[in-house]
Amino acid sequence: MSEIVREWFNKAEGDYGVAGRELAVENLTDYGAVCFHAQQCVEKLIKGILVSHNVVPPYIHDLVRLGRMLHEAEPTWSWDEAQLADLTDAATDDRYPGASATLEDAQEMFDLCTRLRESLHRLLPSRE
Repeated sequence: MSEIVREWFNKAEGDYGVAGRELAVENLTDYGAVCFHAQQCVEKLIKGILVSHNVVPPYIHDLVRLGRMLHEAEPTWSWDEAQLADLTDAATDDRYPGASATLEDAQEMFDLCTRLRESLHRLLPSRE
């Protein structure tokens, strides 16, 4: 694994850890932060895998577009685009007044992130 891909991977794992720890907090849990870091984990994993295929990822946060790029680089990989869109939206929808993520939202997005993470880990080059 190249150094830059390792850095993408490590940053993704950091986001995954933050999301999981925040979801486990019993008081004043920031459910929006869980959703945000879940999305960031998947985004960074996809970008790292793209880099491993010599594809320069664009400066976007849209998991649907990134997922399509990944599918072009790794035709055996695909994911339901509606779920990718939900995770993208969940990362930003409640960042402003007027909307708030719930416990159920956070659990759903963390679960989706976990499943995507497992799928994406299979595409990562060797960690040596």
